[in-house]
Amino acid sequence: MTRPTREVDVLVVGAGPAGLAAAARLAAAGIARVDVLDREQHAGGVPRHCRHGGFGTWTHPLTGPAYARLLHTAAVRAGAVVRTGTTALDWAGPLALDTVGPQGLETVRARAVVLATGARERPRAARLVPGTRPDGVYTTGELQQAVHLYGQRIGTRAVVVGAESVSYAAADTVRAAGAQVVAMVTELPVSQTTAVRAHDARLRHRVPLLTDTTVTELLGHGRLSGVRVRHRDGRSVQLACDTVVFTGDFVPDHELARRGRLELDPGTRGPAVDGALHTSRPGVFAAGSLLHPVESAATATRDGVRVAAAVLESLAGAERPRHTVPLLVEPPLRWIAPNRVAPGDGHPYVLRTSALSKRPVLQVVQDGRVLHEERLRAAVPNRTLTLTAGWTRLVDPAGGPVRVTLTGR
Repeated sequence: MTRPTREVDVLVVGAGPAGLAAAARLAAAGIARVDVLDREQHAGGVPRHCRHGGFGTWTHPLTGPAYARLLHTAAVRAGAVVRTGTTALDWAGPLALDTVGPQGLETVRARAVVLATGARERPRAARLVPGTRPDGVYTTGELQQAVHLYGQRIGTRAVVVGAESVSYAAADTVRAAGAQVVAMVTELPVSQTTAVRAHDARLRHRVPLLTDTTVTELLGHGRLSGVRVRHRDGRSVQLACDTVVFTGDFVPDHELARRGRLELDPGTRGPAVDGALHTSRPGVFAAGSLLHPVESAATATRDGVRVAAAVLESLAGAERPRHTVPLLVEPPLRWIAPNRVAPGDGHPYVLRTSALSKRPVLQVVQDGRVLHEERLRAAVPNRTLTLTAGWTRLVDPAGGPVRVTLTGR
């Protein structure tokens, strides 16, 4: 069967903050045909079900749904077409995708493609937590959708697995649903959010934080009846609860990039990109949480703005940098994004570490030459580290990989 084919200038896959911001900028710049696809029924991405604040700007703070509506409205008013309920199935050419939506099967050909497919939390099964398979087991996203989008009831006593910012957002949602947070559990020795937020949960909401503790088993048949946890000293106890929320541990939704055989970064597991967010395929760009699972919605929006500028240059005929070199990290750093660098790249980098470190030194080296060095106040797992880009002018495009390290000296 021959599929109908449609021609657009730019095809954006994903209607979260990065995709919508890119579409708004491109359409406002005069690109006539900008299409945004999203498999969900409504545009806006994760912020749609984040009923808490923390979005927008200091002078114009917003809740997640309000932020999602703002981005969607901006894209549509600029002239972009947002097609929800539409899934990109596979590549039909270097710059073409087969899709399926309310109108059926279709092939969309574009002059440029922006992948903004986001990231997801790993569920219980992927974390290899043993036990029964009862009801009452959620990720943060599943919990927030159940409570805020569909008004569903959850249990009455919940354990939240994790102690990073998204974990505290999950605890807020549990309380908004009228349930009690029995405990928050983290394998790490400290929480990984701000001190104010951690103290607020512990003192005002009386949520115990169990550090150095691992969930080892889910209990109950039909409905969850508890979780078994093990402390680092070997003690094992059972926490009675009917709900458990696995938070954090994000992985990119990179299936489309992988099927297109784009080069993937081994750290982020998203597409490898340079400072202008070019992927390894000419004409294909990537932005948002697909590249750094997961940063804030504001970071994703900035990515959208940045990738729009690169797409505009590409459509105008500008050549992409011919020589970029890999940007690699060494443990305890887990990843850096972007992960390729060209001389003069001007945007900052985001990094994550797997180990707690006080007053560490962040160092950038190429072929034994120190390009940059700075001392940080602290490095905390699951919290963003930022590396400025002033050193990129020193990169030798004919040299070896640029390595970023974090040392305790």
